[in-house]
Amino acid sequence: MFTGIIETAATIAQIEKDNDNINITLTCPIVPELKIDQSLSHDGVCLTVVALSPDSYTVTAIKETLEKTNLGSWAVGSEVNLERAMKLGDRLDGHIVQGHVDQVGTCVSVEDASGSWYFTFKYDAGPNNITIEKGSITVNGVSLTVVNSKANEFSVAIIPYTYEHTNFKNIKPGTVVNLEFDVVGKYVARLHALRS
Repeated sequence: MFTGIIETAATIAQIEKDNDNINITLTCPIVPELKIDQSLSHDGVCLTVVALSPDSYTVTAIKETLEKTNLGSWAVGSEVNLERAMKLGDRLDGHIVQGHVDQVGTCVSVEDASGSWYFTFKYDAGPNNITIEKGSITVNGVSLTVVNSKANEFSVAIIPYTYEHTNFKNIKPGTVVNLEFDVVGKYVARLHALRS
């Protein structure tokens, strides 16, 4: 379980194919604090630490993960948003994030708002993946508030801190991102569909 409040950035140092899986080795400032079997959110994708060295760690992405996320487009040198799982008793500053990406979306515009930015994303609308005005959405692991919610499109407003401390500074029109829709909204949508 995560909150969507990004802790730090990790840089991809190596990618190795292993049958239908990929092993990804990353570096980041918190490597000395990590342990084998630990869950970490990488751009919103929950991956498990499978190997550690003094200055890097490795996670494995399986075929299912590669099919539903943008991990297949990651490259050596790419920066990813990183968050460790929340501890029981901590403040929940973002919203409940499972680290189970629902689908990808594509940035269609970035608008400068004199000190902040509006990022707009399109996605293939499904029966359970919806946004609502002022609801929560996770984009590349970042907990955000939806503005301008539409059937298959939404925008988010990004403050300077988030822009500088996440990989939002690298997102431009055409960039594919990981989306996790609000878990409460998914349950409500599913229950409504079952009753209809």
